[in-house]
Amino acid sequence: MATDLTDVLGIDVPLLLGPFGGLSSVELTAAVSEGGGLGSFGLYGYDGARIGATVADLRRATARPFALNLWLPTGDEVTPGDIDLAPATAALAPLFDAAGVDAPTAPHRFLPPLEEQLDAVWEAAPAVLSVVFGVPDDELMDAAHRRGIRVIGTATSVAEAVALEGAGVDAIVASGAEAAGHRVSFLAAPEESLVGTFALVPQVVDAVHVPVIAAGGIADRRGVAAAFALGAAGVQVGTAFLRTRQSAASEGHRAAIAGARDTDTVLTRAMSGRLARGIPNRAVREIEAGGVIAPFPAQNWLTGVFRAAAGGDPALSSLWAGQAAALATGADALEVLAELRAGLPR
Repeated sequence: MATDLTDVLGIDVPLLLGPFGGLSSVELTAAVSEGGGLGSFGLYGYDGARIGATVADLRRATARPFALNLWLPTGDEVTPGDIDLAPATAALAPLFDAAGVDAPTAPHRFLPPLEEQLDAVWEAAPAVLSVVFGVPDDELMDAAHRRGIRVIGTATSVAEAVALEGAGVDAIVASGAEAAGHRVSFLAAPEESLVGTFALVPQVVDAVHVPVIAAGGIADRRGVAAAFALGAAGVQVGTAFLRTRQSAASEGHRAAIAGARDTDTVLTRAMSGRLARGIPNRAVREIEAGGVIAPFPAQNWLTGVFRAAAGGDPALSSLWAGQAAALATGADALEVLAELRAGLPR
């Protein structure tokens, strides 16, 4: 049921920025919000203090609504005490060398606890909280709604969408297999949840009664028009915005998106330990060839060491991109937003 998403979220146009865990920028989030859509900022790995500082920067940049995004624990995450990092660290030695950094020792923790992140989000009280990798529990939903925060869940299957609606979310992102970045499946393995966007969206629309937001493989007015024709109430776009100058992607990452063809992305666990879509490079190929990949989030922490030291070198970065990367032609966020708006129903 295509309820008016603009009313639900308090925005002018039903266009959302995909939340980039690790690649979000205040400038891009604010640009999309200022343009009438919903800017989003991914908080993966952010502790409470960093969340507070980021929100302060966002509020200085825009008075418009924006979303903060969190990853829900799935229960299979490892801690430093659970795992021997030595095999994966040794397998990554050539990449540490290439980045000019020593192999790391185990940290105190790989990620801040969700409770710490949520406390900071409640303090910040954004217009919207979006979540991936699960169903928010009653406590989270109650805390959000008491503060007037709308909650968006993310589904990669009809069953996940139904579960999210049952939890009381205000809208659901139907994320197709074409989408960049991590496959955020939680009821089945991501390899078993690779439904394409334009097959997934109408089935989710038929199954739930909250607004459905189409995501994955949408980069221009044609994709927006198609999503709305299938019953979507809004569209979320990632790769097209990731290429713009306002994103936190490196120049090499932007160039990789600009040069990508339809078949130039792969699904891989190499960089994080979880399945994600991106453009393969030296790091991905060598890790996959070596056959040693630590579980999440240990692998993500390990590769993060050489990724940070590499200074944006595309051979050593996570080059997240969706299958419609070749359609991502805009260099400025407002240019992309204008193109997407041209596909909205009139």
